[in-house]
Amino acid sequence: NFSRVTEFILLGLSDRRELQAIFFTFFFLAYAMVLLGNLLIIVTVRTDPKLSSPVYFLLCNLSFIDICCTSVTSPRMLVDLLSQRKAIAFEDCIAQLFFLHFVGASEMFLLTVMAYDRYTAICKPLHYTAIMSRQACWVLVSACWAGGFLHSIVQTLLTIQLPFCGPNKIDNYFCDVPPVIRLACTDIYVTEWLMASNSGLISLVCFLVLVTSYTFILVTIRVRLTEGHWKALSTCASHVMAVILFFVPCTYIYLRPFSTFPSDKHVCVIYTVLSPVMNPLIYTLRNKEVKASMWKL
Repeated sequence: NFSRVTEFILLGLSDRRELQAIFFTFFFLAYAMVLLGNLLIIVTVRTDPKLSSPVYFLLCNLSFIDICCTSVTSPRMLVDLLSQRKAIAFEDCIAQLFFLHFVGASEMFLLTVMAYDRYTAICKPLHYTAIMSRQACWVLVSACWAGGFLHSIVQTLLTIQLPFCGPNKIDNYFCDVPPVIRLACTDIYVTEWLMASNSGLISLVCFLVLVTSYTFILVTIRVRLTEGHWKALSTCASHVMAVILFFVPCTYIYLRPFSTFPSDKHVCVIYTVLSPVMNPLIYTLRNKEVKASMWKL
């Protein structure tokens, strides 16, 4: 695309050496927790025949996506925290941007599917096994990955067609569309609107669908209060916590073009690091079956 920029400089979360040492310790422990926690969930679900229902199949896929999502940004960030010069090649930056949006959008769609699973289990219990069959689950998960791929392709194409010929400093700890396109030496008015309508609207629409599904669930719970419904509601409560941790920061970052704040990179920590860390804790601490299977394992 005739760009003269061959690399970008990631400014990171801070340029103070003492803070970088603290950040390295924190993010290294967080990354280790993400890997160990989510791998434990995957192994537990795969080895225990009792955890064969659709909700655990979707949870297993969520854990895999969380590992992929944090692995796109955390290893590079840990290396940069120990380096004096935090440079990333142009091609590596675009690759990081692509995979981040690939797995990020896939997780959004998967969380929406998980909300649909809970809605079906509570509001249509007699039809649950027919609607959420194993074949249907595979189709839904495949659709989540396909949707994430299409979204990521659009975001990547919006970025690589821009010329970069001047500033090359990214005020973040990873390459993302908003900070990267603002370095382009051309008018990005249309690009920013396309970015907001793609990433921002996907985040907002998925979030509204989730809120709608939980509203139906709460209405159903008020009418029929049984032990089974309370158990399902408990699962939904943990799902809501995961949804808030992931969707609110994403909507904040991607739904407002033409503006950027220094605090944006700190908000990004929530959905790239904290959300993958919290998901294993949220889904296991509030689920007796998973906890029991983990103790046996």
